[in-house]
Amino acid sequence: MKLTVVGCSGSFPSAESACSSYLVEADGFRLLLDMGNGALGELQRHCGLYDLDAIFLSHLHADHCIDMCAYFVARYYRHEGGRCGPLPVYGPEGTEKRLTTAYEDVPDERSMSEVFDFRTLKPGAFEIGPFQVRTERVSHPVEAYGIRVEHGGRSLAYSGDTGVCAELGALAEGVDLFLCEASFTHGKEDIPGLHLNGREAGECAREGDVGRLVLTHIPPWTDARRNLADARAAYGGPVDLAYAGAVYEV
Repeated sequence: MKLTVVGCSGSFPSAESACSSYLVEADGFRLLLDMGNGALGELQRHCGLYDLDAIFLSHLHADHCIDMCAYFVARYYRHEGGRCGPLPVYGPEGTEKRLTTAYEDVPDERSMSEVFDFRTLKPGAFEIGPFQVRTERVSHPVEAYGIRVEHGGRSLAYSGDTGVCAELGALAEGVDLFLCEASFTHGKEDIPGLHLNGREAGECAREGDVGRLVLTHIPPWTDARRNLADARAAYGGPVDLAYAGAVYEV
């Protein structure tokens, strides 16, 4: 599998990166994990505008899904080749309504579903193209999911947004690469059920015996180097800070 970091900033785009979006590829199939603020523009650096095969939306906060409104425009009003067919979009219950409300001025209330095939996420295992995936509901104020993706004997997990929870540990157990949020700073913010800090991400990686930890969703106001140091202190394996354009062969 090939993982490309399209965007990795938390809460709002930074000067260096769009918000959360990660492209996973194998066997010519392209699965996008989230499409936050600014991600659609950055995505076009890595694949064609109409080359995605499926999209997974971890939850419906704007920094993970709002560029779906811009992508609707690209797919619905496409001039060359006509309107695009429906693309599978896996998201929490109410995803279509959330995006339709955010866009507001759609031609009619079903326009989104003409170019997106909305599929409601629930905890469980299923297939997306060549990938075997498992989703679990994680700890966040809104309905939110983490995902584990497997292909050809290799695996990666993406936390989405979450606080400490057993479900995240189950998704990450034994994966080759763990893409984990680290929004908070250890000793500074302590809000259960919202986000992780670098130390907690490192502890989850250590307990799950993962192969590599990549910290992501770090907001511009958080000291990323502090979170990196905290994660390394908790976990003995390789730890990276995600950055826009980073590529991992899993």
